[in-house]
Amino acid sequence: MKHLKIYNKEDILSVTKVRRFETKLGERLQIIENAEDIESSIRKSNAKFVLVGVPEDIGIKANLGIGGADSAWLSFLKAFLNIQSNDFFDGSEILLLGHFDFSDLEKVIESNAPHYDERIDAHRHAVNAIDDEVEQLIHIITQNRKLPIVIGGGHNNAYPCIKGAAKGWHKAGVIEIAQINAINLDAHADYRPMEGRHSGNAFRYAEEDGYLEKYCVIGLHENYITQNTWIDIVNNPFVDCITFEDIFLHEKRNFIQSVAHATGFTDDTLCGIELDLDAIEHTLSSATTPVGITANHARQYLNFVASDSKPAYLHICEGATHLSDGREDHSTGKLISYLVSDFAKAILMQLNG
Repeated sequence: MKHLKIYNKEDILSVTKVRRFETKLGERLQIIENAEDIESSIRKSNAKFVLVGVPEDIGIKANLGIGGADSAWLSFLKAFLNIQSNDFFDGSEILLLGHFDFSDLEKVIESNAPHYDERIDAHRHAVNAIDDEVEQLIHIITQNRKLPIVIGGGHNNAYPCIKGAAKGWHKAGVIEIAQINAINLDAHADYRPMEGRHSGNAFRYAEEDGYLEKYCVIGLHENYITQNTWIDIVNNPFVDCITFEDIFLHEKRNFIQSVAHATGFTDDTLCGIELDLDAIEHTLSSATTPVGITANHARQYLNFVASDSKPAYLHICEGATHLSDGREDHSTGKLISYLVSDFAKAILMQLNG
């Protein structure tokens, strides 16, 4: 994992606003004791969660999308580390590992692939390298019975999260076979054909490679699902979806009923929890939408699935603070910090009874 940057205490405190008579999460989080032996440090830690960033937009560009998803991680970190440590959420339950820096791959692509088609192929090839490193880390975290919290980055990283978690939880003896389910709150299915790895086909690859058993999408926008993908979904008993229109226009189910349907559909084994920020209206992402769920819906979703499923990991992706087309919104990181703390608090509440 040559692209993994491990944090020390000084790194964390440099973005933590220490104040008298207060304690922030940045002062309570655990860190890796020995950067030369990540696995041993994770195994010895009593943390429940391991937090890692994958700030890249290579997978999005490989899917012909707008770059910028590499910008959300630092914004999130600044917000998250400055949450108050209190009885609601102490912070010592989290080991903050660090983040991946794949900027050198982008530089190689820019230098050696001057033409548009060449860049697409190069980005898709680079995603394979990202897959390998992210999968390896998720495998290490889960085989030591810690719950990964992964902040992206593009939705391409769902594939190595699924693969790494399936293999790791299996090695830990938690599941009988290296296969898990996934729930995805998303405007898109990310179930495009296997045309080379990118942010739009992570779940297809995970299924075809045998690591994903059941998959359920909540809030899928009817306007943005290709006909061939729709046919594949409706003809596959292991894939289910509830469209945004069925929830909010036709009112076949309300939002929480839809989430409950998804947790019921996937309740037979561990389940990857996915949240694509382009599902939330007016949230800056490569596919920002004026029509979507609210931020409070997203918070309810994570609170519910943390309590009503058996999470294998949490992956929040596609958010940005600035996009390559010039758009900016510096509130994205704070939104992600709410979502992560909601999920962690719900898990801890379940554990503490």
